[in-house]
Amino acid sequence: MKQVLDRILQHFIADGQLQVRWPDGSTSLYKGHNPGPSAGVVLHNQAAVRAMVINPGLGFGEAYMDSHLDPLDCTLYNLLDVLMLNAMRPGGHVAERLASALRYVRRGWIQFNPIKRAQQNVAHHYDLDNRLYSLFLDKDWQYSCAYFRHGTETLDEAQEAKKHHIAAKLLLDRPGLEVLDIGCGWGGMALTLAKDYGAIVTGITLSQEQLAFARQRAKDEGLEGRVRFELLDYRNLHRRFDRIVSVGMFEHVGVGHYRQFFDVIKNALVEDGVALVHSIGRSDGPGTTNPWVNKYIFPGGYSPALSEVFAAVEPTGLWVTDCEILRLHYAKTIAIWRERFEAKRAEAVALYDERFARMFEFYLNAAELAFRVQGHMNFQLQLSRSISAVPFTRDYIAAAEKE
Repeated sequence: MKQVLDRILQHFIADGQLQVRWPDGSTSLYKGHNPGPSAGVVLHNQAAVRAMVINPGLGFGEAYMDSHLDPLDCTLYNLLDVLMLNAMRPGGHVAERLASALRYVRRGWIQFNPIKRAQQNVAHHYDLDNRLYSLFLDKDWQYSCAYFRHGTETLDEAQEAKKHHIAAKLLLDRPGLEVLDIGCGWGGMALTLAKDYGAIVTGITLSQEQLAFARQRAKDEGLEGRVRFELLDYRNLHRRFDRIVSVGMFEHVGVGHYRQFFDVIKNALVEDGVALVHSIGRSDGPGTTNPWVNKYIFPGGYSPALSEVFAAVEPTGLWVTDCEILRLHYAKTIAIWRERFEAKRAEAVALYDERFARMFEFYLNAAELAFRVQGHMNFQLQLSRSISAVPFTRDYIAAAEKE
């Protein structure tokens, strides 16, 4: 297997360089033709070598979780930077190309998310101990891309700015508007819209842990009369709202359900209503979810290409009244999460174990790099049933944020 991986790496590393220390103690250096980052990896046993040969997309992360490999004279971030950058090059790892092609053929099943399966997928990640998320999230528990208007904001400031940026696009121009929050998380967006904009908000989630937490927050802040949280799938909605917001939930819908999702939004909006969907996307066209991420972090999840999103919106008759692309905002957000998690890593080990902590740090490092070197971004899609529901120009967004 060593000889096979050696040949693979000779062709794989085109940018930067990678040093490998093999299980027998020998080392090899792979230099690319192009300048780029440098890193090293220690392969502790043959299991790590096999993982990198047979199914690197899944096996590399598992080998790290199981302590079968470690960074060599660098950080995990440095190591993943080299590997993920080179993985974007045309050609790349033969086994991974074949595995990716198979995943694309099977992605309809992988992303098939009927209600029961969607509940299981949500529980896998979002019903983890809330104390884990408290290690790295901001004070409002925003688990999505922050908005760095100047780039110098703290995480708390940037997450607050994100909420108000979205609120501006929702045109909350008078108190008493009824707002639906699809995938409400720990309740921060819903509570902000009620407190700061006088909205009456219904938040829906499939996470038992987040539901209990959000309800307690509403009670503690005296907002039970203005904010209601429910355990409900979006497909079971049977009423209309003035405004709809969905932040960080569309990634869990599944490609085969996109048309249904936007049909629900259309049917749940009043005639002059406005909706805002905030989601991770990809800039390089339709693809698949990394198998390690699908297995360990977000089963059934997928970050769509805009072409897939617009293809699902168009048949509904909804107007796309605005689309904004946030490029490096999430990279900066996750970088702060990663640093915070690393500072409190021992607490994560105490909550779970060492393998879990290695899994979670691998996830945060890889997620940040997906936005830096692999074409991931965030998009905010504003939608309406009516051609005249929003002003002629985007000036109202900046004006509302200034107020």
